[in-house]
Amino acid sequence: MTTRFRLAACAAALLTLAPAAMAQSSFTDAQKAEIGEIVRQYLMENPEVLLDVSRALEAKQQQAESEKREKTLAASAEQIFRSPHDFVAGNPEGDVTMVEFFDYNCGWCKKGFPEVMSLIEKDKNLRVVLKEFPIFGGDSDYAAMAAIAAKKQGKYWELHTALLAHEGKVTREVVDELAKEKGLDLERLKADMDSPEVAQVIADTHKLAEQLAINGTPAFIIDSTVSPGYLPADALAAAVEQVRAKGGCQLC
Repeated sequence: MTTRFRLAACAAALLTLAPAAMAQSSFTDAQKAEIGEIVRQYLMENPEVLLDVSRALEAKQQQAESEKREKTLAASAEQIFRSPHDFVAGNPEGDVTMVEFFDYNCGWCKKGFPEVMSLIEKDKNLRVVLKEFPIFGGDSDYAAMAAIAAKKQGKYWELHTALLAHEGKVTREVVDELAKEKGLDLERLKADMDSPEVAQVIADTHKLAEQLAINGTPAFIIDSTVSPGYLPADALAAAVEQVRAKGGCQLC
């Protein structure tokens, strides 16, 4: 939410708050109109009040998100870090787990793909959990379903890396083409994509993301820290090392 939008929202709220409150009072219509004009004029002359309200609102929202995430992390650690439906890259027995929520049509996910690959290559004791979180429409849904279904042919990683490395939009046609290039049986893949289990995996991930206040991609979870947005390899590595420095995983 931009500062301008927040200020506009605050202004609208304040300008409507007084009339709403006065509706329950014994003020006459003329008095209500006068009070409303006084409020409007005061805000026009003291716009910094709106900025203060905006900052307070943003802080309150961030605090609420933080508390929501803490509760979900503690209650859903198994689903977050150890779901049997998620593919695990890196070292399956690694001492620290990093979880990534991503979409194959997310530009920042594609930008971050080499960063994640570099981290996996350099840190031989890192465990990476990949969560299919399609949020950019039908083509993204199709790609996520194909990747999940590819696990049954032992080709998840091959298709996953090809999809994220693809330049441009990942369409259904692109998915089918890359699947064939990676040696997948396309007919079998499409049959597996239609299974209720695949749809349920995606639905569960969306529900989990909502509980964690994750609204976009990419998003990373490293132990008890949720980091929405793109992170370069050095920032990811620093977060992993911080977990180790504190004695290791508390949740992951």
